[in-house]
Amino acid sequence: MLEITVTPASSTSSAAPRIAIVGSGFAGIGMAIRLLKMGITSFTVYEAAADIGGTWRDNTYPGAACDVPSHLYSFSFEPNPAWSRAFGGQAEILDYLKHCARKYGVDRYVRCNAPVAATRFDATRQVWHVEIDAHGTRETLEADVVIAASGPLSRPAMPQIAGLDQFEGKLFHSARWDHAYPLEGKRVAVIGTGASAIQFVPQIQPHVAQLELFQRTAPWIMPKPDKPVGPRAHWLFRHLPFTQRFVRSAIYWQLESRAIAFVVNPKLMKMPMKFGLSYLQRRVPDPTLRAKLTPNYRLGCKRVLLSSDYYPALGKPNVDVVTTGIREVVADGIVTEDGVLHRADAIICGTGFQVNDVGAPFDVTGLDGADLGAMWLRDGPEAYLGVSVADFPNFFMIVGPNTGLGHNSMIYMIESQVQYIADCLRELRRRKARTMNLRLDVQRDFNARLQKEMQHSVWVSGCHSWYQTKSGKVTALWPGFTFSFRKRTRRVRPGEYRFAR
Repeated sequence: MLEITVTPASSTSSAAPRIAIVGSGFAGIGMAIRLLKMGITSFTVYEAAADIGGTWRDNTYPGAACDVPSHLYSFSFEPNPAWSRAFGGQAEILDYLKHCARKYGVDRYVRCNAPVAATRFDATRQVWHVEIDAHGTRETLEADVVIAASGPLSRPAMPQIAGLDQFEGKLFHSARWDHAYPLEGKRVAVIGTGASAIQFVPQIQPHVAQLELFQRTAPWIMPKPDKPVGPRAHWLFRHLPFTQRFVRSAIYWQLESRAIAFVVNPKLMKMPMKFGLSYLQRRVPDPTLRAKLTPNYRLGCKRVLLSSDYYPALGKPNVDVVTTGIREVVADGIVTEDGVLHRADAIICGTGFQVNDVGAPFDVTGLDGADLGAMWLRDGPEAYLGVSVADFPNFFMIVGPNTGLGHNSMIYMIESQVQYIADCLRELRRRKARTMNLRLDVQRDFNARLQKEMQHSVWVSGCHSWYQTKSGKVTALWPGFTFSFRKRTRRVRPGEYRFAR
């Protein structure tokens, strides 16, 4: 492997810090825009792919769309009066993000095809070495600050099934959809019934000869109140912007109210559970199929899914829902635990992403050789406000541990963390400090309180989901209201950090 080392002159504490942002989704682009608004131009956004976009660039499967209303799933400072639907589709959301990057000029600061392989803190010089591994050439750069903005839904998780590599047909993950492969007339096996599968299954069902859906756990499905946004609404939003702000606020508080049942009193889920079962009964008349699709856990324990066409698609003659466990994959299909061979021309894995029980998205080495990935594998992902980790000076994250949501928009959480990191940078400048390092006792106390609060939530009510580690520790979600997180991240508390000049 060719090694190139680039070591720029070290910046002084009074100069603008050199900042490396890893990832160009909503988190990375939002952070970059904020830096420019602060007058900071000494940064680079490193993107592993050939273009910006993050999740909305990668997930191009048929039917890919957001399950948060468009007016809320957007930056608060850049409303889009032209959303075509109540819930934005993948292409429209990606176009919006690229528009933001162009409008605010951050596209000039993005370096594509530059995957970050590792970051290592040099305690002697108080800088980060950022290793870029592009096409077999490793390049080492320096940065004063590293901001990890790659997010938790960036690494597809392939199922751990014996013989998967022996399959001789077409095999791919929904986040790496092969559009060149024609599904028409094929026998298709879909593994997984999560947020992606409920969107692409209804889209491919009319075109395939046979679709077998392998379901381990039936998800809770609620109807998706999606509809086109009409010309009258577009006119109002464009000429009277306060109307769109009002709609955004109304959506926010409607969704935020659901946190009461998620994190305060899960017993309140009884009413929406009755509605969900009633919806299932109306859309699935076949009692045998309905029994397969009936969830056996409390609503909200796993991700609640929105779809108005998933149940009807499963009732079509060319679809079969298989609930028997998978034993192995063979050359021409899938063998279930009962010994039945389910022949398939293609296997599509709608099996989600690597969130828990995995290391960091790239190697991160802090003080005294502290290994972030090893720490997370040992105890589960953990941070302070999902942003800072003790022993990793000037290393910040966006959408870090325990900042995901089950009820509201992640863009709101992203903007909260961007605000917090911006205030950290201001504090560094005010103190003329080179680094700030979170105190370990602060991190421990915060996470002890967080996990205590988590015990009241619906996410520990009996099921096991990707929100949790194998031990059952919930590390993906915020156990509270988003406005309380916003309040907590508005300003940094300097006493929680140790500063070095």
